[in-house]
Amino acid sequence: MMKAKMFAGFALALSLLAPAISAPISFETGALLVEKRGDDGPAVILIPGLASGPWAWENTAARLASTHTLYLVTLPGFDGRAPQPGVTLESLQGDLLQLIESRHVQKPVIMGHSLGSTLSIAFATKHSAKIAGVVAIDGLPVFPGTENMPADRSQLANRTRAQMGSQSRDQFAAYQRTYMTQMGVLDASVALKLAELSIRSDVAAVADFGGQILALDLRPQLSNITVPVLAISPFNAPDFARMGLDENAKTEWYRRLFSGVKRLEVVSISPARHYVMFDQPQKFAEVIDDALARMTNAKQ
Repeated sequence: MMKAKMFAGFALALSLLAPAISAPISFETGALLVEKRGDDGPAVILIPGLASGPWAWENTAARLASTHTLYLVTLPGFDGRAPQPGVTLESLQGDLLQLIESRHVQKPVIMGHSLGSTLSIAFATKHSAKIAGVVAIDGLPVFPGTENMPADRSQLANRTRAQMGSQSRDQFAAYQRTYMTQMGVLDASVALKLAELSIRSDVAAVADFGGQILALDLRPQLSNITVPVLAISPFNAPDFARMGLDENAKTEWYRRLFSGVKRLEVVSISPARHYVMFDQPQKFAEVIDDALARMTNAKQ
């Protein structure tokens, strides 16, 4: 009995010493739906990719909420949100700036996945003074494979937008299941779970943003970025064998696409596919923790 009381008292003492995490709050800033978690420590803005929502950051947010102030962003048309006409990657940069300024967010690290990475990079080319760094997870300043195309990619973007946008809900669901199984993650059961989450997004919104990504080439503006940029390159050897790329070659390819960024680090994580945070959670956490520590300690 005495030992039980002592243990209970010790547990209570530990709970009082542990940092309290305030309940999440949600609000809208421009076209962005934002969920704030935690209210102590360096700020991190997390932007998911195409047809994704905060569920992409489930483990990351749970781990960081006690030591960081997190802002999890959902774009219009994604994860059950209604689409909003006229929203562009350009206008979303303005919404991110409004979020930082209206909420007095001090030098956040912007962490993006896929489309979220591209948006983060675009923001950094114009507003490096507002942030501490960028973490780009399998997202690039130009869509891979289109880097040698002419600057005007409007035909490709419009054709892709039309093809994707013409899908029925059933066709969209089937596509997401195929994509997640073949390119999204390594575990087939996880792939199906992520596919069910991604099909909550609006088909037309996914098609529109997909077209916008294909039309974009940020490489001429990369020299404007003055903060550190970490690019995470997931690698799964069988997926790249047909392209003749080993892990080092893929890392160098990504490094070339970021040419112009003054403070660039490219880290490969393998074996992993596009949603690397689900395939290699421990390796991913270690890379993220190291990057956040360096970026937030170095901020002015």
